[in-house]
Amino acid sequence: MSKTVLITGATSGMGKETALLLAKHGYSVYAGVRNSSEELLDEAEKRGVKLNTVALDVQDIASIQKAVQHVIGKEGKIDVLVNNAGFGLLATLEEGTDEEIFKQFDVNVFGLIKMTREVLPHMRAAQSGVVINISSFLGKMGLPLLSHYNASKYAVEGITDSLRFEVAPFGIRVHSVLAGLFGTNFVKKGLVANSKTTSEDSPYKDLVAHFVPIVANAINEGPDPLPIAQAVKNIIEDEASAIAVEVGKESELFVPMRKSMDDKTFEEKVKETFGL
Repeated sequence: MSKTVLITGATSGMGKETALLLAKHGYSVYAGVRNSSEELLDEAEKRGVKLNTVALDVQDIASIQKAVQHVIGKEGKIDVLVNNAGFGLLATLEEGTDEEIFKQFDVNVFGLIKMTREVLPHMRAAQSGVVINISSFLGKMGLPLLSHYNASKYAVEGITDSLRFEVAPFGIRVHSVLAGLFGTNFVKKGLVANSKTTSEDSPYKDLVAHFVPIVANAINEGPDPLPIAQAVKNIIEDEASAIAVEVGKESELFVPMRKSMDDKTFEEKVKETFGL
């Protein structure tokens, strides 16, 4: 019997690629979509794979509950949960609004918690399951203008590390994927910029002018996100998989570097690398 996988935020980028790859390899995939699923289904048809879509908004607890109930009703189980839904807030800590701060955490952290909370009872009953949180190398280090996003991904890493202890006795594994910068729609669809930070009146305008093009170019010109999908597949199929899997140039460079250096030395290295 094929494994049943539920993926949040599956209409584009890493989530879309993961849904398509797993479906290609025989998994029963339920791709969570917040709006239209047309683009995803068209791509699935082009690739000759079959997957299911399910309406899912991680900011809406009723939507979460309905989606999980739908998958359980169809399959009787959820073997794998991939928490992929997320976005990035581009703002200085000083200029981020209350609304922006809350939404950043509501999607990236609270949505992940609520989604996992809803699925865990079914995994416990089965005495097996895999939870994979799509995180970032920025869950292990800081960068300017991304402090809110950084904080949300640090939280994801903390959740991953703590939850592993809680659910291990029930045969459930928990992992994170520390993604680098990939060529996705993240700049267009997944990055929200604070208007004050990007205005000419911002006291941080020089930093913005220097740093934003670096990040935007790295994403726009970055590699295809297929390695993220492959990493998810490997975690599912390898019970001895690493707790946090580094994928992508930035992750593979900075995460090991962070482990090998003291705080001040690492900070100097980051400044040197990005010209800060």
